[in-house]
Amino acid sequence: MQRGCVVGKMQDRVLSMIGLATKAGKVVSGEFSVEKAVKEKKAYMVIVADDASDNTKKMFTNMCTFYKVPIYFYADKERIGRAIGKEMRASIGITDTGFADAIIKKLDND
Repeated sequence: MQRGCVVGKMQDRVLSMIGLATKAGKVVSGEFSVEKAVKEKKAYMVIVADDASDNTKKMFTNMCTFYKVPIYFYADKERIGRAIGKEMRASIGITDTGFADAIIKKLDND
């Protein structure tokens, strides 16, 4: 088995968990919605696409640090968007502790 396959499967698991969270109505997406969720303490984790702009990454890093919300840089805008059934998304927030904990666990074991 090639190494790339293992990474691909890990990413698929994370993206499918994001998809499940979306179906359960526990995902907010887009800069303004995610920002609002973080500030209202409704987001339990934030995922920002690896290919998001430096400004977007900096803004969310600062905000998440201030509000003590875990932030991860993961996948690309297209794949994150596809996982939630939308167009490209640079940022999403997970608004459920169970989903957030499960996704964080997967990302930390990566």
